Amino acid sequence: MSSSNIPGPPEDADIAEQLQLSTFKGKFDVTEFVGGVSERLIAKSKADSGPFNPKPFIRTFEAAVDRLMAIRKEVDKKTEQMEKSVRVAEREYSKKMADLSKNFETVGNSFTGMESRMNLVSSTAVRIVPPGDQLETVHIERQRAQAACDLIDHYNQFSKGDTSRLDTLRKEGRTGRRQVAVILRRLNTVAKEVDLPDAEKTREAIEKYCEKFEKEMLSLFDRCYRKGDPKMMHHCAQTLLEFNGGSSCVQVYVNQHDFFINNVREGRSADDTHLWSNLGDPDASAPKAELGLSDLFQEIRTTVDTETQIVKAVFPNPPVVMQVFLQRVFAQSIQQYMEQLLHRGSDISDLGYLRILQLVHIQASSLVEDLKAHELPSMASRTPYEAAEFRRSITGAAPAQLAMGTPAAISTMLETAMEELFVPYTEGQRYLERENKSLAFLYTGLLAPFTKYHKSQRGKASMFDRMVNQISATSGTSATSSQAAAALTRFGLMNASSANQQGEEPAKEEDGILSVEVTERMLKWHAEAVGRCVELSPPNDVPKSTFSLLKVLSEALGNNYVELAIETQQIRLEAADNKSEPSLYPLTVIKHVDLICHLWQQYVNVAIFPLASPSVTVRRETVLFNTQTMNRIESATNQLLQKVTDVAISWLSLQLTKQKKDDFKPKNDELSFARVNTRPCEACCDSLEKVRDAAKENLSGKNLEVFLTEIGVAFHSLLLEHMRKFPVSATGGLMLAKDLKSYQDTISTFGVPALQERFEFIRQLGQIFLIQPEILKSFITENYLGRIESSLLRPYIALRSDWGQFEKGFNNPEALPEEGNAGTALKDRFGRLSLMMKELESLKPESLSVGMPSIPASFTGNFSMPSMPSRPF
Repeated sequence: MSSSNIPGPPEDADIAEQLQLSTFKGKFDVTEFVGGVSERLIAKSKADSGPFNPKPFIRTFEAAVDRLMAIRKEVDKKTEQMEKSVRVAEREYSKKMADLSKNFETVGNSFTGMESRMNLVSSTAVRIVPPGDQLETVHIERQRAQAACDLIDHYNQFSKGDTSRLDTLRKEGRTGRRQVAVILRRLNTVAKEVDLPDAEKTREAIEKYCEKFEKEMLSLFDRCYRKGDPKMMHHCAQTLLEFNGGSSCVQVYVNQHDFFINNVREGRSADDTHLWSNLGDPDASAPKAELGLSDLFQEIRTTVDTETQIVKAVFPNPPVVMQVFLQRVFAQSIQQYMEQLLHRGSDISDLGYLRILQLVHIQASSLVEDLKAHELPSMASRTPYEAAEFRRSITGAAPAQLAMGTPAAISTMLETAMEELFVPYTEGQRYLERENKSLAFLYTGLLAPFTKYHKSQRGKASMFDRMVNQISATSGTSATSSQAAAALTRFGLMNASSANQQGEEPAKEEDGILSVEVTERMLKWHAEAVGRCVELSPPNDVPKSTFSLLKVLSEALGNNYVELAIETQQIRLEAADNKSEPSLYPLTVIKHVDLICHLWQQYVNVAIFPLASPSVTVRRETVLFNTQTMNRIESATNQLLQKVTDVAISWLSLQLTKQKKDDFKPKNDELSFARVNTRPCEACCDSLEKVRDAAKENLSGKNLEVFLTEIGVAFHSLLLEHMRKFPVSATGGLMLAKDLKSYQDTISTFGVPALQERFEFIRQLGQIFLIQPEILKSFITENYLGRIESSLLRPYIALRSDWGQFEKGFNNPEALPEEGNAGTALKDRFGRLSLMMKELESLKPESLSVGMPSIPASFTGNFSMPSMPSRPF
């Protein structure tokens, strides 16, 4: 069906446009289509005033339907044709793929055959290699012979003063200049070996020509450098490399670099006021950066990053050039600025010098790590001419670039330059001596008021004078002496005579108090010094250096701080008036000693022992030294605590001596009966309570128990002896019982079970003055005092005012019950009391063992110090 048989569209052009095939392509809307076809008809119908006429609509839609049917048939025909075309194309594609598969299989078979033939040919080629080597050897020998002839010819021309051949070759451009460089290098070598009549003259001529050629090449390199022509610079560098190694070219390049010519470090940045104002303050944090140094290092990073690209493009041996450039950077720029910083830091103090040294080392180490990223290949690739020269020089004179050998790695050079930069300041014992000296100055200044106070208390030459004299003796130069004087003035470190001359205030009480805060400052300063030691010392020297710094800390914190405070308290106790109540302040000192030693020991375990571990010998010495120091402090503390115990017992004994003879034989007056306790009892109870409160505040654990036990046992012995000195009446027995009950109640607040039994025995012993004579015998044999030998109780019973009335009956052994079953348990329980009463003076508790536990917590443990472990953890 052709398109000519399709009914034509309605006569309306707008409707005909709606009935085109393109209308149904894409998105199609039926409502819009119907509206478009009937839009004009609707307009006409509205315009006509007569009745509605449907015929135009009918004719239009009939024509539209006919047109649509025709379009549908046309579309079906086209679809059928296209399906046929697709089926034909699919058949052709399948046939083509089959043909390609066959061709691919044929190629695979061909490749397999070719591989077999290549294996056969290779086995044949192996057999003809030796002749190939012989041909290469003959070719090389021929080249060497030709080069030797040319060299002799050039030498003869130089002997005649004729250099025209070389001049012509030199004017032939880059290739000619490189050939001239090789010829001159060889001529110079030959001239030194030739021994002919005119050899000296010829040698001088060759040397002059070589010098002239080198100057021309350097001048050309300089002109190209200023013009920024990297290709010609590379040619000059390559030519001079083949001529004499190219060192002169490298020097010209480095010496004329703007980084070294322009002294940009003068006034490069504003003065770092914060750094320099706090540099000498040991309590301020060590600086991590300096503005000028940071700017310099950043400029170096930028410059090296740029120069690496330029050197790789210009020089045939970039690693060598970069080494020369970086060596100049370290030896000139960095070292000069570093010396300026160290000089300024040294003017402030030794601490300022050391902090600047550490700061530069940290930043320089970071710079070196950044520069290692610019590692370059060992040698640029050779041109064919260079390769031929290389082959010809294998058995002959080596070119300069080969004579130099493979350049050392830039990373190795940087590490060496870094080490050489700090060797003048750290070699030998220079650094460690200055570190120890700085630490000693800081500790001396910090402890100056403390030492001054204790010196004034002791009234004799103290360790303070020895410290000042020792520092003065080691000062050396006048500059160091003035620095020492400045440090002493800053910390108030003056001897007594200068203080008196300048009218200083006397030492204050608070200056002589041990302080954990001061200890923390000392340990913080020491930790900073140890950190510098690890940063600046060689790894093998770190254990020994750390041990040396530990000795400085031990001298200051141990000898000049803790032990000095202990000695002063011992002297005070020894010089105190026995008739005045003793001070219990030494117990507070012992508490501070314990806290300080806890902190100190933990610091040593965490910071010192691990650093000493790499060396078995140094670690052993460190552990032994630290143990001896702790044992010495422990021994001194033990002595002080024992001295406190002795003076407390002496004071209690003195109070008991104030007991009057008639205190327990009072007159029958109202005043005697109105008293609760005697005055000695009140004084002793008050002293015991003070001792208890002070001990519980400053001691703990086993130390507290042992100390209170010794006080209680000693006082118990004093009471037993004291009760044997005073006669007791019937009324006085009541007063004695009140006193003994007060003693027992006071001791019970100690919280020591062993003392409870002792003072219960004292109270029961006081009851023998209250009971009637007729039941006395049964009381001492059947109750708490049962099974105690009567001979031990006799001195106390004899103090009763009515003793004479029943003494005879008491002495009758038949009246006393035999030791039987009833008293066995009591004897087993209180048998030790008999021994105690027999040997009042010989019975003493175990000696106090005052030490510092290894746990640096708050003061909750006992003083017993365990043996030092072989390892800190």
